Amino acid sequence: MGHPYAPADLELPGFVPLQLSQGQILVTYIGTSLFVLLAVWLISGKCGRLSKTDRLLMCWWAFTGLTHILIEGPFVFTPNFFMKENPNFFDEVWKEYSKGDSRYVARDTATVTVEGITAVLEGPASLLAVYAIASRKSYSHILQFTVCLGQLYGCLVYFITAYLDGFNFWASPFYFWAYFIGANSFWVWIPTLIAMRSWKKICAAIGAEKLKTK
Repeated sequence: MGHPYAPADLELPGFVPLQLSQGQILVTYIGTSLFVLLAVWLISGKCGRLSKTDRLLMCWWAFTGLTHILIEGPFVFTPNFFMKENPNFFDEVWKEYSKGDSRYVARDTATVTVEGITAVLEGPASLLAVYAIASRKSYSHILQFTVCLGQLYGCLVYFITAYLDGFNFWASPFYFWAYFIGANSFWVWIPTLIAMRSWKKICAAIGAEKLKTK
């Protein structure tokens, strides 16, 4: 049976076509994501005197943590997702996203490895960051800085391996810009900004400590 992915000669034995439309998948994912963001924003307002920036960061870390665990996790641990006769929502997500990067449906080892590390390590660490910010833990900025570096490193590996492997994994320019570039761009510029902020906070704290010891 044929498939909608590039390159056209990609072999996917047992491939089962998408059963949900692009609209159904995107509306469900975006709607759920907005619900999570709104819920964390409202809850964070009851966590004491947190700044708006900290509340926004809690929203981001909750969103990205749940995305790593609940979206990327099933991809890593369900290698036959594209062959399931009765696919669940997460199987459909990855069959749709693979239109922008067929390395997912082809189970490219580098891609699976990056996603595995992201789901197992960065996902829980992101949720821990939510707690750290809300509780004003001393390790909050160290944790955020570390996770941001991990996310940026993962993005670098993701994009560089795509370039080295020929840049021929998307079904059309639309999927290239919407999925491969657009969807992943959030994990480039947002972690960059957070890392810069946390770096400044860490440096300021160390500088203040040095002044105290003089």
